[in-house]
Amino acid sequence: MTRRGALSALSSLAGLAAPGWMIRPAPARADAGETESYGLSIFGELAEKEDFPHFAYVNPNAPKGGVLVMEPPPPEKSSYDSLNPYILRGNPAAGVGLIYDTLMTSSLDERDALYGLVAKKVRISADKLTYTFLLRKEARFHDGTPLTAHDVAFSLELLKTQGHPMISQMLRDLVGAQAVADDVLVVTLAPGRARELPIIVASQPIFSKAYYTQHRFDETTLEPPLGSSAYKIGPLDPGRFISFQRVPDYWAKDLPVNVGQANFEAIRFDYYGDRNVAFEAFKAGSFTVHEEFTSAIWAKGYDFPAFRDGRVKREEIPDYNISGTQGWFFNTRRSVFKDPRVREALGYAFDFEWTNRNLMYDSYKRTSSYFENSDLEAVGAPTPAELALLEPFRDRVPAEVFGEPFQPPVSDGSGQDRALLRKAVDLLTAAGCTRKNGVLYLPDGKPLEFEFLYNSSMFERHTQPFIKNLKLIGVNARIRVVDAAQYKARLDDFDYDVIMERVRIAYSPGEELRIMFSSEAARTKGSQNVTGVADPVVDALIEKALVANSREELAAICRALDRVQIAGRYWIPHYYKPTHWIAHWDVFGRPGRYPRFDTGIAATWWWDDEKARKINYAGR
Repeated sequence: MTRRGALSALSSLAGLAAPGWMIRPAPARADAGETESYGLSIFGELAEKEDFPHFAYVNPNAPKGGVLVMEPPPPEKSSYDSLNPYILRGNPAAGVGLIYDTLMTSSLDERDALYGLVAKKVRISADKLTYTFLLRKEARFHDGTPLTAHDVAFSLELLKTQGHPMISQMLRDLVGAQAVADDVLVVTLAPGRARELPIIVASQPIFSKAYYTQHRFDETTLEPPLGSSAYKIGPLDPGRFISFQRVPDYWAKDLPVNVGQANFEAIRFDYYGDRNVAFEAFKAGSFTVHEEFTSAIWAKGYDFPAFRDGRVKREEIPDYNISGTQGWFFNTRRSVFKDPRVREALGYAFDFEWTNRNLMYDSYKRTSSYFENSDLEAVGAPTPAELALLEPFRDRVPAEVFGEPFQPPVSDGSGQDRALLRKAVDLLTAAGCTRKNGVLYLPDGKPLEFEFLYNSSMFERHTQPFIKNLKLIGVNARIRVVDAAQYKARLDDFDYDVIMERVRIAYSPGEELRIMFSSEAARTKGSQNVTGVADPVVDALIEKALVANSREELAAICRALDRVQIAGRYWIPHYYKPTHWIAHWDVFGRPGRYPRFDTGIAATWWWDDEKARKINYAGR
């Protein structure tokens, strides 16, 4: 996904003096043809008015104090070796993004909308290829030095040239960013740029140019970098925890986008590397909030004294996000998975109905789409809009793309559905596979065997019944569990057969479609194209999605893309649930409602001393 080669003539723009005609203060009013706004939105109007006092989901009078202690978000990690999550190298610590401000920041009630933070306004040219950000002069880094447009220009150039490939891909159509004054940044975008590129640019972390003149950006480090946000890195111990301390004199604490937020004196992530161990620590009060991902524990594990007497509370918070793609993903770069019939056949050996009932207490629904739980999901026969998109590719896609999308098989729930296993054998035979002495051989004479790569033993109980069924049809599969660092290195190098992943997709997807599904990403080390799909039809649909002008147009494109991807049989879909399972010690205060697209825990909850005293909470 890197675009470094295209930057040979632009790589030093941020450090060069601008032409004399550009060095001027920002005019008091927008030029003719320009529009000026206090925020950015991909589609439609901003929900908040220009003079909004705070977001509706916060308590503007929330007290400050206390410590929020959580586990790092999945996947489980046992440690970290870097405080720079913006490069490919290293295994970064959780939460480091908390220390950086951005030009604009999002509302947790809206998708695809930003409001001014470091930038108070943005002026947009008539062709929407030039964005002039007017910065707040009071913006400061944690060491008291000014945060200026020069820092922002430097940061964007650094991310595009040295950042993680996923970031450099997203910034591919950023032509340049120039500071024409300390408080004026001019961003130029390429014609045909992705629809959400202005949102991406305005959401990037802002680094101190002075700091990174003295420090290497492209190397892993455990030296806390200089930030500017509501939190800075506090005490840390790789393998155990990392903490973030609230900055009492944070320069932007009274801005509307920050009122009622960043309420904890400290936020800490404790590392366990195993969910079961972490849950035992939570029960003992070692940390305060636990998001449950294991249905067996949610159904039967909350039978301990603190829960029975009400000191620990449990609740389900609605999740209105696209559920994303979770499942077993085939690495089609491996010859064993080149034939889609082989990939489909293997899916018939996974008995979801048995797994859901016996291992997950019927808590989940089967996933069938890359855009599950959204209006972007392909359902039924293609609409006229979808057909218009797909028709030019009729001779290059399977016929099923023009009918109802393939649905994962429904078993009899026995755990060993013979009818489905026979169907798998029929598909493998049609693909030219043969069976001898109980072993299935590919057409090239090699055994059909592969490895599930995990960084945790969490999914072994889901995988072993699947492996047992695969063995019945002559397929030899095995599990390999490696540590977090090795797992990341192998993913970056595409050194795996099958992995279990859950990838979230944005409400209005754009650049991440390139990152996950494009042919270029399939060739780029460290990309999220874990399956290695490299299909010109997919590429063409992605390009259309990037420039869609309305939600309706984008939905039709994504549904068409969903049909093509489903027909490729690149994964064995897992399952989803449209809620968050949250357990917490009863030591928090909360606003009257949750934000629509987030739990709001770290952003909007606060520590309640009276509640903590009432339950005699003895944790941190």
